[in-house]
Amino acid sequence: MDNKTEKKPAIRYYRTRAALFDLISKMKFWPSRTGILHGIRSIEIFGDQARITTHCNREFIVNNSRKSRAARALRNKCTSSSCRECRIPEWKLAKFSSTRFSRHFGSTLSEEAGK
Repeated sequence: MDNKTEKKPAIRYYRTRAALFDLISKMKFWPSRTGILHGIRSIEIFGDQARITTHCNREFIVNNSRKSRAARALRNKCTSSSCRECRIPEWKLAKFSSTRFSRHFGSTLSEEAGK
């Protein structure tokens, strides 16, 4: 058969007010100020700050804020393209595009909620 049925990624729901560090730890994406989406290699959390290292060897020190530019950009998907050096696979971008955020429904991404 020549017709290949491509499986659409499942829709995932996260809370709008999830903490930024929990959100980027789960999604492994970082939106730059120019609208480019970077893939995250590692996250080192130091209290309310974290050092994020991307796959293109850029480092950012960020604060944990629900209302920050990066949190809004991830929730609203305000990215124009993905970083060529990070080489984010298409399936991961499709998974990101199928993610939805809701205020009253979805995972809170916190460890306390599961207990």
